[in-house]
Amino acid sequence: MKLPIRYLGDPLLRTKAKTIAEITPEIEQLAQDMIETMIANNGVGLAGPQVGKLLRIYVFRDEKLHPAGHYELGEPQVAINPVFTEPSKETESMLEGCLSIPGLHLEVSRPARIRVRYQDLSGAFHEQELTGFLARVNMHENDHLNGVLYIDRLSAKERKQIEPELQKIKQKYAYLIS
Repeated sequence: MKLPIRYLGDPLLRTKAKTIAEITPEIEQLAQDMIETMIANNGVGLAGPQVGKLLRIYVFRDEKLHPAGHYELGEPQVAINPVFTEPSKETESMLEGCLSIPGLHLEVSRPARIRVRYQDLSGAFHEQELTGFLARVNMHENDHLNGVLYIDRLSAKERKQIEPELQKIKQKYAYLIS
């Protein structure tokens, strides 16, 4: 079932998500609904708070180079209770967007590499070093679990420049905020 997305200005987006104690059928259904919602909105990631669930879960897709030379999105994956460690000192800047801040794509600097440990829906633990696009998507979604938005990673000057656009987005979606 496609879930409603929360938009900039919704206080849930600024609230830290809670650890998932047990992977229940309800959590499995939430993950499937989040995947459906992410795909329906052409997203590459979606976190629990973005659909009104203050739980430490997000879904994501990697970007893969097709043999014909174009990029495709990989199969959706689920990360439960992720823990990030060992961010590299080296950083990379790339354009980022967010389903909760529609229409805005900005250059954001993040660590080039990071380690993550998380559970999948079967309860199995995964630990890996992430780089490139996959690292960025996972860090972006993990930020959502901590009440952080990618616009918070901009310099004060950059943030001030986009403030009028942010206000327009908040006003456009204010009717959805309860």
